Amino acid sequence: MNTSEDRKWIQEKLNIGNEMLYLTKDEVISTNINEKDILSLTRDALLAHGTKEFEMPAKIGVHPYEEVFFHAMPAYVPSKQAIGMKWIECYPFNPKKFNLPQTTGILSLNDVSSGCPIALMDSTWITAMRTPAVTALAAEALHPDAETFGMFGCGVQGKEHVKYIVHTLKKLKKIYVYDTREESMDNLIEEVQPLIDVEIVKGTSPEMVAKSCEVLSSATIILKEPIIAVKDEWVSKGQTILPCDLNTFWDPITSKRADKYIVDSIEEHELFNGMGYFPDGLPDIACETGEILAGNKKGRESKDDLIVCSNIGMAVCDVVVGREVFNRALKNNIGIKLGL
Repeated sequence: MNTSEDRKWIQEKLNIGNEMLYLTKDEVISTNINEKDILSLTRDALLAHGTKEFEMPAKIGVHPYEEVFFHAMPAYVPSKQAIGMKWIECYPFNPKKFNLPQTTGILSLNDVSSGCPIALMDSTWITAMRTPAVTALAAEALHPDAETFGMFGCGVQGKEHVKYIVHTLKKLKKIYVYDTREESMDNLIEEVQPLIDVEIVKGTSPEMVAKSCEVLSSATIILKEPIIAVKDEWVSKGQTILPCDLNTFWDPITSKRADKYIVDSIEEHELFNGMGYFPDGLPDIACETGEILAGNKKGRESKDDLIVCSNIGMAVCDVVVGREVFNRALKNNIGIKLGL
């Protein structure tokens, strides 16, 4: 569908320039986009990024507290008629202090032809879905034959990672999980094990999980100073590490000695480096995740390669998934139309 056709389709259900569609989190979820849909949409977004068919400046932000950031994340993906911005925050200590999620946010979308706002929606669910989808797609591209997967962090992201990884790593035999809170591990296993055929094993320590798995991921907290929960000596050649928490969880030495250090966005990692999130310096970057999925760069070249692939989240994924949410909501009369 070209831009004019897209506008015409929207205009049939929404008075562009005079109203926009508002969607709560529950309404976003009610559009019934499933895990396979999210994987497909996220793959499309990564391919657009990997082939440079997008526009997305690095995240800009404000920082009311030292360990807190608000990020403005705009993006345009022409192939999806997807243009908009996510406004998201990260308060690492929200769960303990306020019993609230670490991350919440909103996503706005615009009409490409006129620029007028067409939607405003909760982005918490979208973020929770597209993040593990990137990890799962990167794992498939870098380590498709893996039989073991380890997940550090058993909150919302940890649960979704375990759900998503079975779609792309088809040979998995065991999934190991670890969290500092035992009840979080128990909750993950209770909720997710009935949904997947791969056995989930509760890890006894970060060392045990790190030494037991070919592919590892982490979705914990994001801090400027690394907590080094996984020591470098526990990491071996041939493993693939897929952090969602920047440089926080892992020993920085691991990323620096890796045969390949891959990132979703070079520009955004350089921005975080400038903000102090890599106190020992940003490792040398081999390429971007989307370039590997697009076949423009090589991923694993030897079974002994140690690969670290850091994916911190890109707006191209948010606007592509958000646009599909909007399409389905508009088609099925979900949400509330608000006057502009």
